[in-house]
Amino acid sequence: MQIGPHRIVPPVILAPMAGVTDKPFRQLCKRLGAGLAVSEMTTSDPRLWNTRKSRHRMDHAGEPDPVGVQIAGTVPQIMAEAARHNVGQGAQIVDINMGCPAKKVCNAWAGSALMQDEALVARILEAVVAAVDVPVTLKIRTGWCAQRRNAPEIARIAEASGIAALAVHGRTRDQQYRGEAEYDTIAAIKAQLSIPVIANGDIDSPQKAAEVLRRTGADAVMIGRAAQGRPWIFREIAHYLATGKLLAAPSLVEVRDVLLGHLQALHVFYGEPAGVRIARKHLGWYAKDRPEHSSEQRSAFRAVVNRADAAEAQIALTRDYFDALIAGEAPLSAAA
Repeated sequence: MQIGPHRIVPPVILAPMAGVTDKPFRQLCKRLGAGLAVSEMTTSDPRLWNTRKSRHRMDHAGEPDPVGVQIAGTVPQIMAEAARHNVGQGAQIVDINMGCPAKKVCNAWAGSALMQDEALVARILEAVVAAVDVPVTLKIRTGWCAQRRNAPEIARIAEASGIAALAVHGRTRDQQYRGEAEYDTIAAIKAQLSIPVIANGDIDSPQKAAEVLRRTGADAVMIGRAAQGRPWIFREIAHYLATGKLLAAPSLVEVRDVLLGHLQALHVFYGEPAGVRIARKHLGWYAKDRPEHSSEQRSAFRAVVNRADAAEAQIALTRDYFDALIAGEAPLSAAA
């Protein structure tokens, strides 16, 4: 798939997720096969650009190309300035958020709330596209609610405004993440556009990725929640799409090493104690649904590692736990 001058290979993309797709996670997912990884949503409000959170979200030093940054806001001129600012910080693709369903975002008339005002959507898209010389992409949902699935109309506006690619989550805003994603709307959008379309929603396996591509005709798939604690899903999907065959699951040794490397990157990026605190949710995701241990062991592991308030202790407890699993013994963390 082509987005401006950037060839996205494989056509498997990490979705922007607030509080998840920071630089350490993006770099990890790219290393494990993602063709593109888009940043957490960054604010368009210039008053907040120098906060600690925003500085972390706008840090792309050493990140593999292409660097994708998502911005959110409601005022066309301010969004345009935010796009220029992020390009100055290294963004090579600017993504506009019109898909976030969170109340905090929608109450500010941003995210998926914008889909209710098609004229404002057009003004924002035109302003951002005109402001920068890098490709601008858009993420939307199928609509605000079941009675107003206007994604096809928004898609036409996007293409006319110069948007380079469109990602569509197969749910309305009022569904949040409940129920099952539907793909017919994505298929209808793909049929009417000449720009690339990216399918998103409930894609959690190589087989599901292939099925969604077949049903929608989309050019790529976007993976969100399924990548949490499972960053190797990108290479699994890429391999299946290329060969029709499933890759073997990663060994416990590889899972341990990937996790430890991820923890160390978080500790370096955020420092202590923030890195330790942020790492806790990732530890829970990595432990979730591992076939090698019981639900009691997972709960015990989370209880132990969540008590660690230093990077060294967090890494040591995690290593000991997985080393015990690898040796076929009762995990030391669970015994603790």
